[in-house]
Amino acid sequence: MALKIGDKIPEILGTDQNGKEWKASDFAGKKLALYFYPKDNTPGCTAEACSLRDGYQDLLNAGFAIVGVSVDSAASHQKFIEKFSLPFPLIADTDKKLVEQFGVWQEKTLAGKKYMGTVRTTFIIDENGIIRHIIEGRNVDTKNHADQLLEITL
Repeated sequence: MALKIGDKIPEILGTDQNGKEWKASDFAGKKLALYFYPKDNTPGCTAEACSLRDGYQDLLNAGFAIVGVSVDSAASHQKFIEKFSLPFPLIADTDKKLVEQFGVWQEKTLAGKKYMGTVRTTFIIDENGIIRHIIEGRNVDTKNHADQLLEITL
């Protein structure tokens, strides 16, 4: 059952590139942009991460915390963070628990072949852990994602 606007997010979010466990309660009193992306070091995912990196201070000033999630390993996330100087954590959802809870693990098609993968989606979560806005799939502007988030008012 996919989470939707108005739902409370689960308490346990997962473990990041350094083995730190993140919980919803870690973000109490802050807006959280929890963004799900398909794969480290791919063009669209790199553009999105770098947009969030470049707009990070503005996002912090607007009260946002940023956390990325993909099914890549912690080691892959560490390399991605180092390569692009990303200032926010990336959750390694290798067991696909979080992508399934949020409903972003879906059937996709590439070159006529069907496969399961993460649909690029950003959940904007309010200070109380409630989903207030969802940007999904092609609606995510990877090159300008930080600006896209700054335009959202909760």
